[in-house]
Order: sequence, then C-alpha cells, then structure tokens
Amino acid sequence: MAFRWCAWKKTAAGLAFAGAMSISGLTAVPAANAEEPEWHHATALTGTPKYGPEVTHFDYVDPDAPKGGTVRLASSGGFDTFNILAQKGHAAPGILTVYESLMEPSLDEEDISAQYGVLAEAVRFPDDFSWVEYRMNPDARWHDGEPVTAEDVVWSFEKAIELDPRRKFYYQNVSSVEIVGDRTIRFTFDTSGNRELPKIMGQLTVLPKHWWNGTDDKGRARDISRASLEPPLGSGPYKIKEFSPNRQVIYTRVEDYWGKNLPIRAGTHNFDEIRYISFLDDAVRFEAFKGDQYDYHVERSSSQWAKRYDFPATRDGRVVKEIFPDNSSGVMQGFFLNLRREKFQNPDIRQALNYAYDFETTNEIVSANLLKRVNSYFAGTELASSGLPEGKELEILEEVRDMVPPEVFTEEYQNPVGGNPQNVRANLREAVKLFRKAGYELKDRKMIDPKTGEQFTIEFLYTDKGRERTLLPYAKNLESIGIKPVLRLIDVSQYVNRVRSRDFDTVVLAVGQSLSPGNEQREYWGSESADNPSSANYAGIKNPAIDKLIDKVIFAEDRETLVAATHALDRVLLWNHYVVPQFYSDETRTARWNRFAHPEKMPEYGTGFPDIWWYDEELAAKTGAAK
Repeated sequence: MAFRWCAWKKTAAGLAFAGAMSISGLTAVPAANAEEPEWHHATALTGTPKYGPEVTHFDYVDPDAPKGGTVRLASSGGFDTFNILAQKGHAAPGILTVYESLMEPSLDEEDISAQYGVLAEAVRFPDDFSWVEYRMNPDARWHDGEPVTAEDVVWSFEKAIELDPRRKFYYQNVSSVEIVGDRTIRFTFDTSGNRELPKIMGQLTVLPKHWWNGTDDKGRARDISRASLEPPLGSGPYKIKEFSPNRQVIYTRVEDYWGKNLPIRAGTHNFDEIRYISFLDDAVRFEAFKGDQYDYHVERSSSQWAKRYDFPATRDGRVVKEIFPDNSSGVMQGFFLNLRREKFQNPDIRQALNYAYDFETTNEIVSANLLKRVNSYFAGTELASSGLPEGKELEILEEVRDMVPPEVFTEEYQNPVGGNPQNVRANLREAVKLFRKAGYELKDRKMIDPKTGEQFTIEFLYTDKGRERTLLPYAKNLESIGIKPVLRLIDVSQYVNRVRSRDFDTVVLAVGQSLSPGNEQREYWGSESADNPSSANYAGIKNPAIDKLIDKVIFAEDRETLVAATHALDRVLLWNHYVVPQFYSDETRTARWNRFAHPEKMPEYGTGFPDIWWYDEELAAKTGAAK
C-alpha cells in the first residue's frame, strides 16, 4: 500500500477509541448477531494493531516533550501553489501539515500497514471487503471552528477523482461514496476480496468544502481546480503564518488544534514554527546548511557524506552527524528506459545497457563504497526475490509460465559485476553480443542499425549537475561500444514536463515501495497505466503476465501469499530488463545543527523528524542561536 506521490505522503500517527479490535489479515471480527461488522479503532493488514483503544501514546514518543522553538528545513525547486489538487504548479513543501486524513499509520509495528483513526474515530467493513465505513470524530474542527463533516469527506473524494487523473486511477475500484448516517461515510467497491481497499480510503486527505465554495478576501470565488497562493483553511496541527513564493514558507503551530490531546498526538508536533527554505541547486543548498541557514539535512550523496563533512561546525560539535537504519521501505532506483521508443522494445537491448553499467567502480570512486547495488524492485526488504522460485511463489509463477522469460524458472537474477578492467571488458563484450543479437552492427566504432544506418543514441535527462559524477563513467563505457550518449542538463520545470509527456529516452528515478504492496503496483507497472500521461508507469510497461501477478499481490489473503506473489512479480520485472538498476542505501544519513533532541527509543520505521523531535534549549545555548 505504498502511495509515494509527494502530495500524498503522510507522517505516522494514530488514535485510540472505545472498542477493541481483533483482526487477522484485515478481517473484522463480526458482531455477536453476525449481522453487521463491528466498529474498530484501527486496522492492520495482518495480525492485530499493536496499540489498543486504551493506549495513551505511542512507544516511540516522549509524551512530556517540551513545546516551542523553530526548526528550519530545506526543499528543492521552489513552489507556487498551496492547492494540493491543482494539476499545474508546484505545491509548497510541508503543506500536508495543514490537513488531516481519515487514518494514519504508526512507525513501529510489525505490520507496517496498521492504521489508526484521525478524522475518523472508527472504521468497519465486511468480511469480503466490498465496502468500508468511517465514522467521523465529532471533535474534529477546521481552523475556523467549523466541524469537519462527512460531507467534507465525500466532496474531497469527488474533487480528487475529478481533478487528478492519478487519484482517479488509484481509486478506480470505488463505485460509490455516500453519507449513511449523521457522521458516517460509506465507500462501496466494484470488487470483493481486495483487503487493501478499506485501508486505501483511510489515506484520503480531507479538504474544507465550505471554504473552497466561498470567496477570498477580495470577494473572488475560489477555484479548487487552479493553483493558488491563498493560505488554505486546514484541520491539522499547523497553519501557514507567512510565505514568499519559491523562497520560503513558515508554518505555525495551531494552539487550539482540536486533536492536540488525542493519544496519537502525544509527544508530537512540538515546534512552534516549521520553516521550509527553497533552493534551486543542491550544491548551494549544502553550502547554506554549512552556513547555518537551515537546521536538518538528509544526505543522499554517499560521496558527499564521505568527503564533505569535515568543516568547523562538525569538528567542534555544533553540527551532529547521525545515521538511522532505514527499515521502512524498499526501492527500485535506476535508469528507467522508455519502452514507448522502438529502440528500447527489444529486451536484449535493455539487458545490454545493464552490462555497460559498472556499478562497482562507480561505487568505489564516487561513493566510497557506501552504496549497495539494487537487485530487486523491492530492494532492502523481505519482498526482494532471491535464489530460484519454490513453494507458493513457484505455484504462482506456473500460472504465467508461457508468458514470462524462461530464465525466471532456471536462473537467479544477478546484475553484471564490474569493478576491475577484466570484468568490465567481459561485460562490454557481452553487451556487444546482445546488440548484435538484436540486429545491430558495430561499424567504424559505431553501433549501427543496418536498416536505417543510424547510430544507437541514448539521451540522459537530469536536473542536477552533481549527477554527472555517476553519468560520465557510464557514458564512457557506452561510447566504447559505439553508442552515442547525450547528457542533457535541463531545469526542473522542463524536466517535469518532458517526463510527464513521456518525451525521454531514459531518466533516473526511484520508485519507493512499502512493506505492504498492493493497488499502487498497477500504477507503477500495470498495462492500464502505461498510456496514462499522469501515471507512475514511466517505463510504459504493458505485460499481461505482470498484470496477473499484480492481481495476485492485491488479492493475497495472508502475509505468506503476499510475500510469495511479490517475489514472483519482482522476478518477472527483473528478467524483462525494464530498468538498468543503480544503487540504494539501507540507512538514512543525517546532519543537524545541535539544537534538537529526540526520544530515547526511536521508531523502527523512519527518523520521525520533525514530528516527534523537539527544540532543546540547553543544546541551543551551547550551539548558538540560529541565524
């Protein structure tokens, strides 16, 4: 159930209510009369939610954490709208702190898909998952004091699918939504047996219908379909205090926030202000961090982590480096090849491009050997396939045997290994063989299509000049086998437009995966999404075997089947060579100006920053006031 698009990503939270819940595989325990399903305070895909209705706070927070202070964060690319449904423009960083969803996850459960109510005080659904009902918390309020209503939920859903094609696709199984009681909303589905659908609806971000149907301070009617820089009305723990488009937005904590005394909010949202400062260039952003222009930096460059943190503030302790394990998600990061281009439709060509990529040398020279090679679409998790298929996974794959590469059954997928001249030369020879198998010829040191006489060319789109550290060695290898690489550095807006319009050969993308995959797999790899310009199927994959395996994941009845089906899906994706896999890290590397503290027991999944951290006056006094 990994929904990773930026405007939808939510932080962890939960809520305790009357009425215990005991479910297995997200199956609600029926009421005593076996007529209606019971109401519950939480859901879990497998097993039982960790926190019962009597809980006062999550284990990974300090319920007595002090309130106050400011934290300054950095963002990239600027912003020009606060409207999360607008299809044009870039939404402001942190905008979701203004809003609430029906339910949210915690950060420390064995079943990472467990959700607890926020705007909804309770949830119920039948054994066949054909519908779900949410009962609204009567205390939920917008910042203007008006109640958050069932009508707001229905309106938010209808506007989401009306205005956003990706949300419409994601919610495609919802056949109707209706108010069935004073505070109760029912979503009815066009299918049964999909245990994830009730949880998907809990992710819905709720917007204020009365505000959007009103007028602004100049008497103009608001239009939710258009980008807007009018600070929106929300129901969350923060609201916008001030802003400068494309430069900075400041959120201030809502003192009379309706949910501040809920058990799920204990020890969270401790900062009086959260500031997001926008930078257009990563190099400038890092220099700004060194100069104390913002407080907390997540370092995604292993090379920079290894080589660029020896500056005065780290040496004297004013800046603290801390590494947190990343157990919360998997990832496929790589060169996504656009199958809509005829030259990439042959899997031999796609595999040859992987043989030309020398990860090991790049990792050593550029990244100080701090990265791992991506070997799965779910790299870093138990969902990554390995070895040869057996047991339940093999049973699932047998159903698509005639539709998948035979290697799926006979060979463990392995990326080519470089790292020394002998291996690299052998890999490049194999790449040339694959190109020849696909009908190309190496003439005058150029890889030529004999039908057209044209040299094979591949254009790499990117927005950050720092990417050239890894692109240039790859380009050199491609040139050595007659391929013409074109490195195209463009601005963010042009990049977004070209990716959206599918006008690219290859781009480096990272598709994140949760530990409970489900319906979003259709969005990433399903045939139906391939021709949708708003989808996340960037490669343009259309493969009926993959469609069948995605359904196996979605309709898995228990964790064992879910894992087996995901292994099968992963294996078939890998053997089709849609992506040249790059690298990943299973840890989060952070640096911060030493003004902040966190609970002694940290969550298993994520750093919880800034939600469960707080401003430490004593540390700040030693470090010095922020600039």
